[in-house]
Amino acid sequence: MEMEFLSYFAWMKVSDVATLSIWLLLGMFFLLAIGMPLGFASAFLAVAVLIMKFGPELLFRDFGSGPMSVLAQAIYRQMTNYVLISIPLFIFMAALLERSGIAKDMYNSLNVWLSGTRGGIAIVTSIMAVIMAAMSGIIGGEVVLLGLIALPQMLRLGYNQNLAIGTICASGSLGTMIPPSIVLIFYGLVTETSIKALFTASFLPGFMLSSFFIIYIIIRTRLNPSLAPLPEIDPKDPAGREKGLMFLGFLSKFGLWIIGVLFLRALFFTVTGQNTLQEGEDPIALGMVYHLPYIAVAFVIAGAIMYAIGKDRVATGWDMGKGLIAPVVVIGVVLGSIYMGITGITEAAGMGVVAVFTISVIRREMTFEIIWDSLIRTLKSTGTIIWVTIGAAALAAAYTLSGGPTYVANMIIAAELPTMSIILVMMFIFLIMGMFMDWVGIVLLVMPVFLPIVLKLPVQEIGVFGELDPRHVAIWFGVVFCMNMQVSFLSPPFGPAAFYLKSVAPPHITLTAIFRGFLPFIALQLLALSVLLVWPPMVAIFL
Repeated sequence: MEMEFLSYFAWMKVSDVATLSIWLLLGMFFLLAIGMPLGFASAFLAVAVLIMKFGPELLFRDFGSGPMSVLAQAIYRQMTNYVLISIPLFIFMAALLERSGIAKDMYNSLNVWLSGTRGGIAIVTSIMAVIMAAMSGIIGGEVVLLGLIALPQMLRLGYNQNLAIGTICASGSLGTMIPPSIVLIFYGLVTETSIKALFTASFLPGFMLSSFFIIYIIIRTRLNPSLAPLPEIDPKDPAGREKGLMFLGFLSKFGLWIIGVLFLRALFFTVTGQNTLQEGEDPIALGMVYHLPYIAVAFVIAGAIMYAIGKDRVATGWDMGKGLIAPVVVIGVVLGSIYMGITGITEAAGMGVVAVFTISVIRREMTFEIIWDSLIRTLKSTGTIIWVTIGAAALAAAYTLSGGPTYVANMIIAAELPTMSIILVMMFIFLIMGMFMDWVGIVLLVMPVFLPIVLKLPVQEIGVFGELDPRHVAIWFGVVFCMNMQVSFLSPPFGPAAFYLKSVAPPHITLTAIFRGFLPFIALQLLALSVLLVWPPMVAIFL
């Protein structure tokens, strides 16, 4: 009876991988077009791919055996990865930051120093986005927060609407590039690439992109001052050399605290003998005995600068810039603990949550309502990511089991395209997929196919200037992928940044106007992507 029933579905079996791949693409586009969530669409297609490859009888095999068990193993492998815990922790940290006054105070402090500069508020917005990206690595919350804080002020002062919109959304998307980016974390999980190395490699490209935004703002507002009118100057506010001395006073006082902490840390390691190295051990960063004299000299220099500037200027500068202290502390806790070898990625995320929570409690801003709201948002965001992870991991496993990656690799090799042409085709596919699909799905579905192909390409033919070390190819490709995802956050018709901003923008700002404001910034993102493609060794400068 069972065999007779299965005979009605024999037509579903497809032996040709090319035909199966076409059905898979058509099925994915159809399911996404009718509004099915990516995670469920991927899971449904995973089972469909196995049925087309092995026939419907696999559904009636003993539980835990056959191709279906491969899907379960792939899902289990992804879901039990320890580093995955860092993602909800980073999301929770970003939610707490969004609801505390830390970000607003940081914006006010930056605005004090740059308010007299043409386009200063737009520049402040970009710098604030970089700092927030370095604190949490989350994108959506940044755009919303900047839209609430910076957009009303820029519009009130008469800033060009397109410039204001583009600055907020492009800068707010920097969380994909600047560590601790959750995109890089996911890429590292899927491809088994060192996440710490990915963070290190993405520093320079991330800051290059942010500098492109700032340079563009400066040049454009100088060429057309009407785009960013200067605010009215308060005669009581310090200006020129006086403001510069106050800023130097703030930096010297803050530096004095940081140097003091580093000195006590190195002294503690020395007294306890923890900086006595065994054979094969690496020295502790700024924690060895021979570091103590250098740290002491730096302390004396910072103190001398404070004395030279004067007590009153230092005090005024400290009041003007103290909003920057909490963000720098959080960045130091998260990234400092990773790069100084104190903790791994997951533990650093937990320490970041504790740091933000503690600072908010000290500032008397933390309430049960904020904690509960942040937890609910974390649960929703994490749930979405987890379901996409489950579905995409299953689909990637099913397609691999069906011979899909081998087919794609053989097809690309048979085309006999130059190395850079193959990479450019991949970039084009990333850009197109980024217009319609979430980055989590792209990482889980496409990377298992593309990365093995890239690793087999002749490394000397990758790029135009310089030669990439073969050990760094996977790292370079991950950074390039993240730069692609930067573009996808702004790309119509489904660029997430546009919808994040629309949720908090004034009613007269339409989605069409938002996407129009993105155009010059998308061009800058493509320019940064081109630099990475032309000069791949850029990612290895700090490795």
